Amino acid sequence: MTGTDAPQGLPAFPQDLPAFPAPGRVPTLRPRPAGAPKATPSRPPGQDVVIDCAVYVDGRRQPPVMPENALEEAIAQGGFVWLGLYEPTDRELTAISERYGLHPLAVEDAVYAHQRPKLEHYDEALFMVLKTARYVEHEQLTATSEVVDTGEVMIFLGRNYVITVRHGEHTGLADLRTRLEEERELLCLGPAAVLYAVADLVVDTFVDVASAVTEDVDELEASVFSPERTDDIGRLYQLKRELLSLRKAVTPLEVPLQKLAERQIDVVPEAMRSYFRDVQDHAIRVRDQVGGLDELLSSILQASLARTSLADNEDTRKISAWAAMIAVPTLITGIYGMNFDYIPELHWRYGYPLVLVLIVVACVTLYRGFKRNGWL
Repeated sequence: MTGTDAPQGLPAFPQDLPAFPAPGRVPTLRPRPAGAPKATPSRPPGQDVVIDCAVYVDGRRQPPVMPENALEEAIAQGGFVWLGLYEPTDRELTAISERYGLHPLAVEDAVYAHQRPKLEHYDEALFMVLKTARYVEHEQLTATSEVVDTGEVMIFLGRNYVITVRHGEHTGLADLRTRLEEERELLCLGPAAVLYAVADLVVDTFVDVASAVTEDVDELEASVFSPERTDDIGRLYQLKRELLSLRKAVTPLEVPLQKLAERQIDVVPEAMRSYFRDVQDHAIRVRDQVGGLDELLSSILQASLARTSLADNEDTRKISAWAAMIAVPTLITGIYGMNFDYIPELHWRYGYPLVLVLIVVACVTLYRGFKRNGWL
């Protein structure tokens, strides 16, 4: 989702954000340990931090409203505001958090990103981190190919607001908002419906990525067990590393979804639990699929190493066999090359032809023996 995803005429959130009067506490970010990398937004020049902002009442999108006034409008009309942000800076998100009363620890995580999937409960608000994944198309898998590209979506959820913070280029939240606006009954369930829709989108993306990676695994498996001699260890190791990125995004997601599906949470209506339970089932299936792919890659890697070792042993046996055959004439000619007067058959007329015949017979005998035993 890029800046072109924002609806035309949407009021832009100013870059120099004013200090809105905070209804509650003013969040203060705790100091980071020395040397910790600080997130630097990679938004294109001119890209606004606010991708979209809308108030929803009874499942319907209301007329455009300024982001700084959206929360008051939502509360006044008995609805909720959905604010979509793209890689906000520390200052930008802090200003927004002052207006919405977001917890400072959650704000810090949303700015710095690089979090594992989790669900945090702060007072009457939720903060959820989702890792996103995208399959990187490539003509041929190499030892340096990027296969899985990951990003993050952070979600702040309150009674009258839901704020999505995107890091990365591949979440499709703009299309999701459009589709969700056509499902009025779901939106009537409140901000939790947006959380469900985003989680469902992320898990569905995992399924697509895992299916695409499966094709790469099948290709490598066919290459490893092909009659031709191939060197696939580098490609196998690279794909295993890329699959690890997907596994880190999928595996930790089960626990947060289980909490949403089973625990009583104020901002999550009872009717939404079955939706989150469905997403949890999908997440478990894709987790098992990714785990199976990882185990299969490990087996293929071991098979590739075994085939390489077997090929090396075959080469060693061939070299040893030829060296043995070369050693016979070398030994005989070496003996007769010594400077002694009394060597058997040295002055016999047929001595030289006899030595040649002996060399040929010995070499042929060794060749047939090695061939029969599979060394050549």
